[in-house]
Amino acid sequence: MKTVESWAQDRFHEECAIFGIYGHPEAGNLTYLGLYALQHRGQEASGIVTYDGHAFHSRKGMGLVADVFSDARLKALSGHAAIGHNRYATSGGNTLENVQPLTGKTAHGNLAMAHNGNLVNADLLRSEMEASGAVFQSTTDSEVILHRIARSEETRLTDKIVDALHAVRGAYCLLFLSEEGLIGVRDPHGVRPLSLGKLREGYVLASESCAFDLVGADWVRDIEPGEMVLVNEKGVEFFQPFFHNAAQAPVKAQCVFEYVYFARPDSHIFSRNVYQVRKRLGKELAREHPVDADLVIAVPDSGVPAALGFSEAAGIAYETGLIRNHYVGRTFIEPQQSIRNFGVKIKLNAIREVLAGKRVVVVDDSIVRGTTSRKIVKMIRAAGAKEIHMRISAPPIVSPCFYGIDTPTRQELIAASHTGDEIQKYITADSLRYLSMEGMFRAVHNSQDGSSAHFCTACFSGQYPIPLAHAETRQPALF
Repeated sequence: MKTVESWAQDRFHEECAIFGIYGHPEAGNLTYLGLYALQHRGQEASGIVTYDGHAFHSRKGMGLVADVFSDARLKALSGHAAIGHNRYATSGGNTLENVQPLTGKTAHGNLAMAHNGNLVNADLLRSEMEASGAVFQSTTDSEVILHRIARSEETRLTDKIVDALHAVRGAYCLLFLSEEGLIGVRDPHGVRPLSLGKLREGYVLASESCAFDLVGADWVRDIEPGEMVLVNEKGVEFFQPFFHNAAQAPVKAQCVFEYVYFARPDSHIFSRNVYQVRKRLGKELAREHPVDADLVIAVPDSGVPAALGFSEAAGIAYETGLIRNHYVGRTFIEPQQSIRNFGVKIKLNAIREVLAGKRVVVVDDSIVRGTTSRKIVKMIRAAGAKEIHMRISAPPIVSPCFYGIDTPTRQELIAASHTGDEIQKYITADSLRYLSMEGMFRAVHNSQDGSSAHFCTACFSGQYPIPLAHAETRQPALF
């Protein structure tokens, strides 16, 4: 059996965005806009599948949403129902055949599927099916679900999906588009977010509520962990197919890192506004680790709300000390003659007039490898700062994520093998402090409750709520 680390290096992780709509004459165009709002969740590729009552129409490509979908491509996406997907492949498989939504034919007709998350037993299930003759068209974990749906002996499509999902383990939010309607499913642990919105014409499902704002939809509610929703011409129907009552439900394991970094600050996820949570993270950080300084600055953009919270709680002025270049793509041409810290400088630049001679608190959301923080500190020092105090609005990241967030292996995570003092010395800061786990959850709950109940903290604690290595494949999943 593979170790967790070797499995992590082999597996294909994705952090993605999904968007679905039913009952609108411009479903393809609105899905394009929804994916545009969710671009932060995936920048490698994008795809849309629509249904017009007679046929499915699919357009996919590598790159950003605006680059993939020309006017001509959008015009070809006719129909009243659609699903879309933004993909960020964090290891291998960066090819067109892996771009979602995935499509196939079943006994119920055409079926398209979009997946956000990661299955931890997909390789075992895939090996089983390949041994019995299955032919896979991609290297993505998600295709395993399509194959199991096609093989299910259940009669109704919703039952086939539930039957297939009983075999898989891991994190998933799924959208299915069929001739019967739009189907959304969230895994029983609720690791990744999924919400329902209402348009004047039709309904939408999306990873984050910020997509609703762009298309003019009203937020209705989160899809609950383990819940399935069916949207068609009859309206909206909700199911709890994996357990019959709350006593049978597995422990919730919602990803707390969505609040710390990944989600857009204007989104509501897990029934909380992300911006308000991040600002409270900064306030808790200021209470736990005060510092005598002249000003507070953020590492933009995700560090801004926490820096504002820190400034407010500490009574220290907030200033914009770092400017981010928002037009930097994922690749750029580095000059042949070496420029010190080029990779950071092309994205961030320090304002000397703000920083020179000042004692500066620098607030960021996390430190992963430490190399970027080291370069940022050196940049601020070069701009004339007298003291630099790093404050991180989350606990140290000590373990990789296997449920759909891109984090390196344990060996690459600086906090997994170094103390806070050692990291402080490496990044050359005058002080470095992290928010405690209890402080993080006081901010999340907006109360003195520092409990991590209902949340996944694997990246901070190394405790994985869904087991990663399994010798068995035929045993029922954990719901």
